[in-house]
Order: sequence, then structure tokens, then C-alpha cells
Amino acid sequence: MTVNSRPGRPVLLGQNQYGKAENRVVRITRDGATHHIKDLNVSVALSGDMDEVHYSGSNANVLPTDTTKNTVFAFAKEHGIESAEQFGIHLARHFVTSQEPIHRARIRIEEYAWERIETSDATSQFIGADEVKHSFVRKGQETRLTQITYDGEKWEVISGLKDLVVMNSTNSEFWGYVKDKYTTLKEAYDRILATEVSGRWRFNWTDDDARMPHWEKSYEQVKKHMLQAFAETYSLSLQQTLYQMGARIINHRSEIDEVRFSLPNKHHFLVDLEPFGLKNDNEVYYAADRPYGLIEATILREGSEARIPADLTNL
Repeated sequence: MTVNSRPGRPVLLGQNQYGKAENRVVRITRDGATHHIKDLNVSVALSGDMDEVHYSGSNANVLPTDTTKNTVFAFAKEHGIESAEQFGIHLARHFVTSQEPIHRARIRIEEYAWERIETSDATSQFIGADEVKHSFVRKGQETRLTQITYDGEKWEVISGLKDLVVMNSTNSEFWGYVKDKYTTLKEAYDRILATEVSGRWRFNWTDDDARMPHWEKSYEQVKKHMLQAFAETYSLSLQQTLYQMGARIINHRSEIDEVRFSLPNKHHFLVDLEPFGLKNDNEVYYAADRPYGLIEATILREGSEARIPADLTNL
């Protein structure tokens, strides 16, 4: 068994990080009879002076991952969860400033939304809605995301969402494309355009001395502008729609400098009903789950630099 501090050959340790992944924390805020829920999945990754734990196994600079887990739950009590971003900022600042060997903390958070269950009105034989304020149903739309990175001086906050399925049943065309001997796709002048949005946006807030964005309002507004752009764009390609979604966000939200989308084209193909003596006038479609076109792009504020990874699976 090798126990020497360094290998006897020119092998160097590269980038490394460690932490506790996917800490599922649910915070209930009790405002009298009215309760509020924040439901998060928090992953912590720390890096710094960690050479010796790799070379010799010395844990002298290692904060246990179990401690990072405990910190997540303790902070949910001590600080509450105002927003996923704010909670991640509290955690990142704590790990970097409380542990000298730790130089960088990255906090990734998924947030699962809940909404209140609509209950019977007060005139019914059941308990009135005014009396029930603690029952919720999970929203079935998107999963909210954020990643906070802190190195003791500068912040990087990238937020976003995934699994948001949207559809336009008309106002979409696709024609005039390159055709070769393998092309069989027919041009479409009225088609369904559907996609499952995975998007990230980077805030230009990087310094504690600058005014911090209102994280909750920003998310709501970004989602609103994104959806409005999708609905209001007469689309000649999914690329065009993607650009309009990103441009709408950049133009309306001054706190955001960069947006990246990954949009799988959820293809809907007209079903041939002629064998049954029926005319399909853009009414009946077959929804195909795969293969699918995958459209990806970054939209930037002029003068900004792209920093969101091209591969969103790494974010």
C-alpha cells in the first residue's frame, strides 16, 4: 500500500473539488395559520489547498462533507430561505470565509415550486378556504435552478430553469432549407412548435459593494419575458424563437448580461389519415419523443463576455 506523500513520478494533481451533493432541505415558514414552503436540492462543492489529502491522505485541511450537509440544514433555520440565490450566497460566503484552506465555493440549487390547494368556499359544508392555508400541491411546470460561485472576492450567479414545456399550435413555419439526396422532410407553412426549455442566465452582480438584484422578482420577470417572446414570435425557425426569447430578457432585465438556451424541438408530425378517407387539416398530430432537433445558443448584452458553459449538463 502506497502511503508516501507524493508519487515518485512527474504526475500532478489537477482541478479538484469536494462536498456533499443533493441535500434535500424543505423549509416551512409559519406565519400564523398561513404557511410558506421552500423546497430545495442543494449541492456544495469546495476547492482550495487540498493537495495533501490527495497525495498522502492527510485530512488536515478537509472540512467533512457531513459538516457541509449539516451547515445546509442549520442555515435553513438560522437564515431562512428568502430565495435560492440568497441562500446559496449565505452558504458560499460561510465556507470561504470560515475555513482558511477553502478558496472557492460553488453552490448549486434546484428549487421545486409548490402552490396552495384551492379549497371549498366558506359557504360549503366543508372547511372554508379562509381556514385552510397549509395545504399545497407540487407545481408541474419547471424546476428552478441557480449556481453561486464565490472566491472570497468576486461572485458569479447563474440562474435558470429546466423542464418547462411550451407549445405554439400555429404561427410557425419551416421552409427554404438546404435539400440534398437524403432530404425527405416536407416544407411546412403551418406547424406546431414545441420545446422543453432549459435555460440559464448570468447576472452582472459580482461585487458585495454593488446593489444586489431582487432574486425572486428577477426570476418571475425573466420567465414572463421568455414566455411572452415564445408566444408572440411568428417563427420561421426554432433558432429565431430562441434568439427572441434571449433578446427579450436582455432588453428588459438590466441585471442580466448573458442568456443560454438548450431547446429540443418536440416534433409533432401530421398523421396521414387519407387511408381512412379522412382529410387531416392540421388537426391530428403524432408527438415524437426522439430523435429530436436540438437547438442551442447564447445571447449576450453588447460588450459582455460569454461565461455560461456551452454544455448545460455541466452546470
